[in-house]
Amino acid sequence: MVVCATLFWAGNFNVGKIAFIENIAPFTLAFLRWLLVWIILIPFTYKELFKLKKILLKNFKLLFLLGLCSVFLYSSLTYKALNYTQIINASLFNTAVPATIILVCFLLKIEKTNIFQLSGLLISTFGILAIITKLDLNILTSLNFNKGDIFMIVAIISWGVYSAFLRKRNFEISLLALIQVTCTFGLIMLAPAFLFELNQGHSIEINLNLFYILLYVAIFPSIGSYYCWAGAVSIIGANRAGIFLSLIPLFSTFFAMIFFEEKFLFFHLIGSILIILGLFLSNKKIINA
Repeated sequence: MVVCATLFWAGNFNVGKIAFIENIAPFTLAFLRWLLVWIILIPFTYKELFKLKKILLKNFKLLFLLGLCSVFLYSSLTYKALNYTQIINASLFNTAVPATIILVCFLLKIEKTNIFQLSGLLISTFGILAIITKLDLNILTSLNFNKGDIFMIVAIISWGVYSAFLRKRNFEISLLALIQVTCTFGLIMLAPAFLFELNQGHSIEINLNLFYILLYVAIFPSIGSYYCWAGAVSIIGANRAGIFLSLIPLFSTFFAMIFFEEKFLFFHLIGSILIILGLFLSNKKIINA
């Protein structure tokens, strides 16, 4: 399930770059994506949602947070980041999501955290710094970071919060219905941003490319990935599932080098090594004597 989720999400980075080339504004793309998801799912979920309305209202705050962090912040900021940075850069940041999950779980005491996970978090942080500074100390001292990289950092923190709080769900709901609910809350927050972009002159050109873009982002990285991810987290836990997110940059880098002729540079390699080293360390368990 997590392999499928990461493959679909990897494609989302490349399609997000295509959307930028097609002059589709980021919040507009995010809104149309999740509106289409909502329309596709509602025939299959409305009966269950009606039965669970009391439970959903009781857990309003949790569901609102899930929609805020995943549908609103993560998806829209990822598309925003791709307006300024490479696909390879944006996707590599996702390898740091497990470290973010560990940090959130540690701070909020959602899951137990050991010394190896905290050490892995620290090493992964150095990996992030290697990528956003391009191993150039002048960028670090002048704080002259790429805006897209900053947007991606906020996005992965949001996803880390989402993944961690998925573990706090203590009521039974199907994965499709859960996607529907988080999608609903996310759309409520995306609507004003979408209208603002329209007011700023970001018109939508209706053509075949728009249709293909929306078809992919609505079905695969939305319904497919969220279904697989939520299911995997419920089975193996947020920390273990998070390890597999390192497959996203592997898939997306491969696509970016083929379709956009992007180059995998030395600072990408160093950052990747540090982040992956942190991932392996954070997955190590303490064996009691």
